[in-house]
Amino acid sequence: MHLVTCLPLALLAVVLPVSASFQTPWLSTSMTLVDALNADPDYTSLLRLLQRTRLIPTLNRINGSTFFAPTNDAIKKHASKNSLWQDVLDDTTGFIPDNVQEELRQQLLYHLLNETLFTLPTDSSVLEYKTLLYPRKTLDPPPRDPPPYPPWMPIPGGTLGGAPQRLRVAAHGQGANVGVDAFGKSGAKITKGVQDAGNGMLFGIEDVLEPPPDLATVISKYSSISYFQKIMSADIISRLNSTSELTLFLPVNDAWNQLDPIERLYLESEFATDDLTRILDMHAVVEDHVTWSDSFGPALNLTTLEGSQLDIVVTPNGTMVKDATLVQPDIYASNGVLHLVSSLLLPPDALQLTPEKYLLALNCTRFVSLLHSVDLTDLINNTDSKYTILAPRDDIIAVFDDPEFPKPGTEDLRKLLQYHFIPGIWAPNKLKDGSLLQTALEEPGLSGGRQVLPIEVHSEDKKKSSDRTIRFGGAGVIGESVKVGNIFIYFISRPLVPPPDALQAALPSLDLSSFLAAIFSTGKAELLRTSPSTSLLMPRNQAFKRLGLLVSAHLLAPSSKDDLENVILHHALNSVEYAHSLLNGSQHSFATLEGTDIKIDRLSNGTSFVSSSGGWPDLKAELRTRDLLTQTGVIHELSDIMIPRSVKLTVGKLVKAAKGSIMATLVNKAGFEWVLNGTAPPEGSPWSDDKYENPGWTLLCPPDEAFKNYNLTELYLDIQGLQKLVAQHLILTPPSPNPLLKEDPNSFYNNRPLVLDDATYSTIRSSSSAYGDIVFQKRLDSKEYVVGIKGARGTNGQADSAHVLSWGRSTTGPGTGGVIQIDRLLDPYEPTWWFQYGPPSVVGGQGVIVICGFFYGVRLLWTRDTTEATYEPIGGFGRDDDDS
Repeated sequence: MHLVTCLPLALLAVVLPVSASFQTPWLSTSMTLVDALNADPDYTSLLRLLQRTRLIPTLNRINGSTFFAPTNDAIKKHASKNSLWQDVLDDTTGFIPDNVQEELRQQLLYHLLNETLFTLPTDSSVLEYKTLLYPRKTLDPPPRDPPPYPPWMPIPGGTLGGAPQRLRVAAHGQGANVGVDAFGKSGAKITKGVQDAGNGMLFGIEDVLEPPPDLATVISKYSSISYFQKIMSADIISRLNSTSELTLFLPVNDAWNQLDPIERLYLESEFATDDLTRILDMHAVVEDHVTWSDSFGPALNLTTLEGSQLDIVVTPNGTMVKDATLVQPDIYASNGVLHLVSSLLLPPDALQLTPEKYLLALNCTRFVSLLHSVDLTDLINNTDSKYTILAPRDDIIAVFDDPEFPKPGTEDLRKLLQYHFIPGIWAPNKLKDGSLLQTALEEPGLSGGRQVLPIEVHSEDKKKSSDRTIRFGGAGVIGESVKVGNIFIYFISRPLVPPPDALQAALPSLDLSSFLAAIFSTGKAELLRTSPSTSLLMPRNQAFKRLGLLVSAHLLAPSSKDDLENVILHHALNSVEYAHSLLNGSQHSFATLEGTDIKIDRLSNGTSFVSSSGGWPDLKAELRTRDLLTQTGVIHELSDIMIPRSVKLTVGKLVKAAKGSIMATLVNKAGFEWVLNGTAPPEGSPWSDDKYENPGWTLLCPPDEAFKNYNLTELYLDIQGLQKLVAQHLILTPPSPNPLLKEDPNSFYNNRPLVLDDATYSTIRSSSSAYGDIVFQKRLDSKEYVVGIKGARGTNGQADSAHVLSWGRSTTGPGTGGVIQIDRLLDPYEPTWWFQYGPPSVVGGQGVIVICGFFYGVRLLWTRDTTEATYEPIGGFGRDDDDS
């Protein structure tokens, strides 16, 4: 007789009296299962366990049950492997997991059937029975309080949809086994035959019956589904353990061979959680009950968690689940049931091959792992998107896996990985050398625009695409590329690092170090690092020398910080201009961060020149496009430095750079302060005449140390002499362009105030002195320049000539003139009386003496001719002596 036919177990707790004195016996016999166990010495251990689990009252109250009782030997053997049983048997002090030993109690209830089994099966049939075990999710920690009153009866409910756990019995040889599988195999042997205990039947068994564990544990015990065991992730295991009323149809190992090998490799990776979840959901049914095979009718339709339909058809030849054959039904679990089927229950194209799966199969697992850490899996799983992927294999990433490599999950790593994806399908035949391709990296420094990647393509035979050597951002391509749907994959020789900020990008270029140093010396370094969408035109080191040493010295002086900052910002365009837009675009003027524009002129030979908004008229620089990429744009190189109109290079600034503060004081005291300021001559001065309209002025400036032998006090007091001194060093420079002088073949302009090769110039003193002009000469032996006062003599040139040390060109006025630094002061030349009158006097005296001597000689000759006697023959000159 079944207990449940007498009274539902759920109601027992309600109808039983609270006090034992009011209880009335249910049984018509005085013998119970407890009495039968107590009468047999082979069950002493079991009785102890029943006492500890408060099951003695329960066994006394139930009726019409069957108890498969483990013998002492069975319990001893089981306790050696189960610490819970051993601790309870040993009565370990303090071992009280809960007040009724719930876990052990549940295990013992699995030995109790909710019906009377009078005989054991003798044929090949496998009989299935319901136990009094209602599996439940374990509570952590378990409660220590018992139910309200004894006896504590099993209460329907739990993880099997309110149904109890099942148990099979099958014939085995001459006897029978309990706890067998669907084929009657395994289980515990019944060693002690049927014994009527009055309120139930008693069978002795040689092993303890283990209640079915959770589904994940059940799966791990079956070798026929070892492949699923291999690919189970922690998430899948958690779902299998935590889901109640779960009916699971799992394919056996051979069924997985129908998948593409790439898909199988992907499932075996650590990244296949999504696909594994889909597969599980297509094979799992969760309803308000568990679907055992005895509920399979001629036709049954189940809906999986994924939403697909499973049609179950029972035929004489077997049971079909969709297109698969039911291989093994009803593998019990604490939270459901497992059925094994012969093939996968997947709709067509349920699992698509994605780039991620190919990357994993092609040894790019580290790359995929990093993408997962920064949540960029959509780039390799979205089959509708069109991308070209630049993927480093595991052995490549291992080489670069150093402390400087971004850590998984960081924003820096996310940016680095986005730099490996190029929108669009870029097959090798579409790539062009020198081109820039946009990547998936949207750079804030580019105002949200995409960062670009330079492409290098080289081929010895342009007709053979197989000979093409391709490099992405300097990383070479290894092996053949792979096309997967809309995705093209290249395998590269190293990870690609996105461009750094502009200053970091320029650091490795030693030829740009001077301009970088100038940037760092100002407060504009951070501005140039962070200003979005900028292009830096950075002059090479030689540009400072060609600018003129005095101009360079002025710009780099601490006191000239504002001028230097304006010059630097004039080299920063407020737009991103790559080489192709500068060389081939239609735009010629570009705004700078300094506020004024620069102009680019392209010659027919392909050369491009940049002209600044200020400086002198012929100031320009050659543009050398380089496409050095940065976080905020790009860097190109210039041959020379540009000067904006906001920077006024006056003679006074250049004098200060020439360390000529004394000379500046002399100019001021002499009344020529307007020369230093770069302003027009004052009204009424001789140099405000129309013939001097808009002139420039060049000052010969000795440094302060050149005055160490001069008495400055006397010099300052002699205003007239001071004016002569300054006038000797001040050259009026016409506004007409200077002849182009190319001392340096790479120089495109004349950075000198004057032409210095064998040239003569008039100074302000030239109008009042024959010795006001000065002469420049170049010494061939040393290639130095010297300057001297024209016509000066008598002092071996020690006070009348000097060496040219450096120069600087001013930008005020017409943009001509400036400062020429010389090593000594040119004292105004005043010849002595002897040098002024001595030579003419000597020459005149010598002329008088010569003239007097000449006339004296003539007189002597004349006197001699008139006083000497003359003789004539007698008779005249015609007469012969013989005739006389």
